[in-house]
Amino acid sequence: MKQRKWDSKIKAKAVIDGLKGKPIAKICNEYQISQSVYYQWRDQFLSHVDQIFDIPKKGNKESRLEMEIRQLKAMIGDLTIELKKSEEEWL
Repeated sequence: MKQRKWDSKIKAKAVIDGLKGKPIAKICNEYQISQSVYYQWRDQFLSHVDQIFDIPKKGNKESRLEMEIRQLKAMIGDLTIELKKSEEEWL
């Protein structure tokens, strides 16, 4: 028998329905899962619930690239000013 794969959003919805008080048997019938599967999903959900409010931190590489972008934009600005000055001298 082929195992079904469940999307994380569907799993979360099923667990939230159960936490809101919907009967577990009804949820299991709706999603065609066993109660043990529901309780596994619930335990996974509850064990990771603290991560919901974590703000992802920027990695070293991302910070370095942002700094490089700022430096390049500053260079472009300086070169643009020099170019305009040199064009005015020719006129």
